[in-house]
Amino acid sequence: MVYITRIEHFNAAHKLFNPKWTPEQNEVVFGKCANENWHGHNFELYVTLKGEPDPETGFVFDVKKLSIIVNEHVIEKLDHKNLNVDVPFMAGKICSSENLVIAIWEQLVPHLPAGVALHCLKLYETPRIFVEYFGN
Repeated sequence: MVYITRIEHFNAAHKLFNPKWTPEQNEVVFGKCANENWHGHNFELYVTLKGEPDPETGFVFDVKKLSIIVNEHVIEKLDHKNLNVDVPFMAGKICSSENLVIAIWEQLVPHLPAGVALHCLKLYETPRIFVEYFGN
């Protein structure tokens, strides 16, 4: 089994808050991330596929094609957007990195061709904070 990773980048704003809670409770749990005026991140998205190399190309999957899929179905929907307001697939969700990476997975899987397996998504919110998701 071979694993291949493509890295993509996007910038987005969000705030962490639970609409069922008071502003004070949100502040206690989420701190500065609950700021009413939002805050932003320079996200790095690592998309890892797994499989056996095709004997004719040597590729598990063409990474240029992977970049097109990721950009069309994820990056264009997230880049320079407010995750809480502008992104339909985040509607009704707390905009944590954990929920975001699951939503990104759900956006990608239907667009990968048969025989290509999404192994892992790694989403860096900051250089020191990231989440990984391996699907269900």
